[in-house]
Amino acid sequence: MVSVVIPCLNEAQAIRRCVGAASAALAETGISGEIVVVDNGSTDGSPALAEAAGARVVHERRQGYGSAYLAGFAAARGDYIVMADADLTYDFAEIPRFVRELQSGAELVIGDRMENIRPGAMSWLHRYVGNPVLTGMLNLFFRTGVKDAHCGMRAVRRDVLPRLDLRTGGMEFASEMVIRASKENLAIRQLPIEYHPRSGYSKLQSFRDGWRHLRYLLIHSPTHLFILPGAVMSGLGTVIAVGVLAHVDVLGRRWDLHTEIAGALLMIVGVQVLALGLCARAYGSYFMGETDPWFERMRARFRLEHGLLLGGGIGLLGLAAAVVILVDWIRRGLGSLAEERLAVLAAALIIVGIQVFFSSFLLSILGLRRRQ
Repeated sequence: MVSVVIPCLNEAQAIRRCVGAASAALAETGISGEIVVVDNGSTDGSPALAEAAGARVVHERRQGYGSAYLAGFAAARGDYIVMADADLTYDFAEIPRFVRELQSGAELVIGDRMENIRPGAMSWLHRYVGNPVLTGMLNLFFRTGVKDAHCGMRAVRRDVLPRLDLRTGGMEFASEMVIRASKENLAIRQLPIEYHPRSGYSKLQSFRDGWRHLRYLLIHSPTHLFILPGAVMSGLGTVIAVGVLAHVDVLGRRWDLHTEIAGALLMIVGVQVLALGLCARAYGSYFMGETDPWFERMRARFRLEHGLLLGGGIGLLGLAAAVVILVDWIRRGLGSLAEERLAVLAAALIIVGIQVFFSSFLLSILGLRRRQ
């Protein structure tokens, strides 16, 4: 019924005790199961020790926390899969609690260590900075409600793994599992557990692995990576450009050409970032099977022609401003130009119009892969 999957990389000091503790937890509660140790290239004899302790050893050449778990999931035979590290930081006696949660309807069960960390088990940086910040961002972006998104002791129903479609090979695998579970609306439950000082040396590289988690969160949240920053930049740039052109005084002074250029730059960059965000959401919906209600509503409401009309209209507005400058130049006898601020705005509007026009075509091209 249960497969306990343990990734292992040079854990000779602890692997036998881990396998023994997991076997004892299953035997004491009468749960039928197996212990699967995934060796990720150990050079200290860990695989032999695990096998001698009664585990089934699977070898995975691709390095990484996620790669090891993906190999373990593929080899697991149980209906329920319990995950735990091979360094004695987690108490394998907790396995029956995780299994009971799955039996009562949960599809993913995640441990919560944060209120029960033993002295010396977690560094100050990880406890008060890394884990809270990354978990907070994950909840902000994806609204998972998980308190400890990077806890390594978890349990999942094997039949939901195809829906999760897990792919990452590194430490960001922990974040990927939570994000995918949230997007698939799985029944997620949390269990408070204790976190103990590890045996052996840590494989975690704080800044590299922290960046991998952050990078994964941003890549899978186009709204926060592209759309919100793009909307802020384009909106602020428009206000600045129009304000300068209208001679609006701010902070007791009148802003001129250099401020107009800055506003135009923000407009152009903001619209480009917005377009990238929309294309990213389209890619997620059409190619990655993402469920995106907001994008689906917008797609049903707006067509290619709407984007072309919007882009064309903005571009024509810029051309009209350019015509005004040209007429004024002719009227002045083809002398020196004196409409620098309007010229900057006209150029920005033409560029933005072109961006919107061709981005609309790109979105339409991505839509050719629309799921039926």
